[in-house]
Amino acid sequence: MKIMALTAASTTTITTLLISLLFLPKFYSSELDSHTSIAKADVDLLEFPLNLEFFEAEFFLYGALGYGLDKVDPNLTQGGPTPIGAKKANLDPFTRDVIEQFAYQEVGHLRAIQKVVKGFPRPLLDLSKESFAKVVDAAVGKKLSPPFDPYYSGVHYLLASYLIPYVGLTGYVGTIPKLQAPTSRRLVAGLLGVESGQDAVIRAYLYEHAHEIVEPYGITVAQFSNYFSDLRNKLGHEGVKDEGLWVRKSEGAEGKIKGNALAGDADSVAYDRTAEEILRIVYGSGDEHKPGGFYPKGGNGNIARSHLH
Repeated sequence: MKIMALTAASTTTITTLLISLLFLPKFYSSELDSHTSIAKADVDLLEFPLNLEFFEAEFFLYGALGYGLDKVDPNLTQGGPTPIGAKKANLDPFTRDVIEQFAYQEVGHLRAIQKVVKGFPRPLLDLSKESFAKVVDAAVGKKLSPPFDPYYSGVHYLLASYLIPYVGLTGYVGTIPKLQAPTSRRLVAGLLGVESGQDAVIRAYLYEHAHEIVEPYGITVAQFSNYFSDLRNKLGHEGVKDEGLWVRKSEGAEGKIKGNALAGDADSVAYDRTAEEILRIVYGSGDEHKPGGFYPKGGNGNIARSHLH
C-alpha cells in the first residue's frame, strides 16, 4: 500500500512538472525578443548604439583605407545609404596603423551587436569636411579660415576622432544599469572596454602634443580639446560630463593635477549619458527632436525615431 501511495504521489508530481514545463516557453516568450534570448526591454537599448558604431566604423575605415563598410562588409549596413563626404585622410604610417585597427574593431562591434539583436539599416551620415568644420566653428565660437578639415593631417584627424569614441563610451556607461539580461550587460561591458581603450589612445596622443599649435589657427591641441568638450557639455544640457586635456587643478584627479589624459568625475569614475543626450550632441542641435550635423535625417532605431515624430 505504501508503495502504491508513493507511486501515485510521484505520478502526480511528474504530471504537474510536465504541465509546468509545457507552459514555460509561452511564459517566457512574452519577455524575450524573437531574434535571440534577451529581454525585450533590452532590445532598443542595445540597438541604439549602432548609430554611433556605424559612425565610427565609417569614419575610421575611410580615414585609414579610403573606403567603408560597402566594401569591407556590406551586409552589416542592411542597405543603409553610403556616407556623405568621407575620404582617406593624410595620415603618417603610425597613425594610419592605429586608425585601421580602430576601424576593424568597429566592424566587429557592429557584428557583435547584430548577432544579439536584429539592428537597423545604417543611417545617413555626413562625414564631409564641411560637416566637421561646422562643428569645430560652433566649438571655437567663430568661423575658422581655412575651414577645419579632419582629413588634412594626422593631428586634424585625431582631433576629429576626439569627437567620437568618448560620446559612445559615456552612452555605454549610462546603458549598463538599465539592462536586464546578463547577456546584454556582458555585451555592452565588452564594447565599453574597447571604446574606452580607443578614447584613451586618442587622448594620450593628443595629450603628448597638447601644447602644439594647430596651424594656421593659432590654437593649441589642448585648447581645441577644451572647446570640443565644452560644446558637448552645452549641447547635452546635463552639466559637466566632458573634460578637455587640461583642466583647473581643482578639477583634476583628486584636485591635485591639471593634466587630464583621461576624463572622469570627482572620483575619477567615467561619466554617463542617456540616448537623448547623445542625440543632442551628434545632431549638433542640442535637441533630440531636431536632426542635423552628422545625422542629416536623424538616427535609426526605435529610440532615435521616437523623438522625430
